[in-house]
Amino acid sequence: MPAPDPYLRFSRQEWSRLREDTPLTLTEADLGELRGLNERVSLREVEEVYLPLSRLLDLYVTASQALYQATARFLGHSTARVPYVIGIAGSVAVGKSTTARIVQALLARWPAHPAVDLVTTDGFLLPNRVLEERGLMRRKGFPESYDVRRLLRFVSDLKAGRANVSSPVYSHLTYDIVPGEEIVVRQPDIVILEGLNVLQSGSGPRGRNPPAFVSDFFDFSVYVDAEAEHVRRWYLERFFTLRNTAFQAPASYFHRYARLSDAEAEEVASGLWREINEVNLRENILPTRERARLVLRKGPDHSVEEVRLRKI
Repeated sequence: MPAPDPYLRFSRQEWSRLREDTPLTLTEADLGELRGLNERVSLREVEEVYLPLSRLLDLYVTASQALYQATARFLGHSTARVPYVIGIAGSVAVGKSTTARIVQALLARWPAHPAVDLVTTDGFLLPNRVLEERGLMRRKGFPESYDVRRLLRFVSDLKAGRANVSSPVYSHLTYDIVPGEEIVVRQPDIVILEGLNVLQSGSGPRGRNPPAFVSDFFDFSVYVDAEAEHVRRWYLERFFTLRNTAFQAPASYFHRYARLSDAEAEEVASGLWREINEVNLRENILPTRERARLVLRKGPDHSVEEVRLRKI
């Protein structure tokens, strides 16, 4: 007898009906600023996929705030109000960053959520000098390449209601942590934490309980999903676009790739995908998909075809 499916499954058309009368508050110009490289997300997709998601999240956040107020009444005094934390996970090049930006923009337009902060786990990568010392430069983005203690402290401080919580800053130009720079999160209503491995549960030594991990602090989680062959193609397309844009900057860590021929660029990008990103997807990222509260399943054209919502 097959195991019961833990998810409710919706076609895009079925999911779009759950928008009800939620107004579309983004313009084409807004969306242009939110799209990632080579992504073709349209206003129609925002309307059919992301508006229903923002409505669901608004209901969840409102319920969470009501629970906070009930607890305060029970205790007879107010306690530090903590942000509602949403984790967004998925492979390199699958579009999770664009998803995070769209969700942030839509939630910030709901009347009760004026403050929605977005933080990426890139800032919690170990500096390149540390990765080089540990022989991990070819494992960048794998779980062991992060400053897990600092990431855990960040999310635990958020959930402890601290007034100011800081996150390091990562530069995609220099491919490294920016020394001395920080992003300060000041008790917003919602924090979106986006990254490759944010749904990891961790694993402790045999015979001991697993350590706490960032996903333990999430109120809601989203996994952006697609077939690996599609993600590979999107990764290669993005590499070619970067070769002609960001890699051209002399300060870019990848400036050496700017003068590659098409054949050379495809060979390099295919190798990086095969030896690093596909391995990370298969071994670390994809196994966390079933831990997500909601899964956005994309088709070959980068658009969401199916939505899965975990049963409560």
